[in-house]
Amino acid sequence: MALAPLALPAVIDRIAVSVGNRVVTTSDIDREIRVTAFQNGVKPDFSPANKRTTADRMVEQTLIRREMEISRYPVPGVAEIEGDLADTRKHYRDDADFQRALAEYGITEQDLKDELLWQRTVVLFTDVRFRPGVQVSDQDIQDYFDKVEAPAARAAHPGRPVALEDFRSKIEATLAGQRVDQQVDIWLREARNRTEIVYHPEALQ
Repeated sequence: MALAPLALPAVIDRIAVSVGNRVVTTSDIDREIRVTAFQNGVKPDFSPANKRTTADRMVEQTLIRREMEISRYPVPGVAEIEGDLADTRKHYRDDADFQRALAEYGITEQDLKDELLWQRTVVLFTDVRFRPGVQVSDQDIQDYFDKVEAPAARAAHPGRPVALEDFRSKIEATLAGQRVDQQVDIWLREARNRTEIVYHPEALQ
């Protein structure tokens, strides 16, 4: 997909959202939109609605960063994103093509590295902060198997025996993931309620 190079914004940077004593600026939101679009292979969407959605996501990122700093959670090293970066580069003929694509989106390779590192950081944070408290019982696994996996397997392969043990690991991982996500959502809601968050609509137009 070819895009005309996207010029970086020339306007003075402004505060888009205040999150306690921290801020999310218009340039932060602009960069997030560009990097996300690059990763998804779509045209950047700078509509007010998407700016607000992106601002909401960046508020959550700010809350997580603050929690990590306060509680000193471990963070992944730069070396851990080398595989992710290599996977991204595979979509391009060579380095020149890769750099050209970055320029078309108005971002740098460092912007992409920062995003990849943050994505890894969030995964590590959720695993350390929430996964230890998640439990999946044998009954939970049985219920999911009876209601979801078994009917789907029988529909896909009529007459073939369907055994719970063939699906146990998959079901346990699915249920654990769902419960971690639920715990993250609850924590984010509580963190929002404890924090003074002020949006500046004029900066999100």
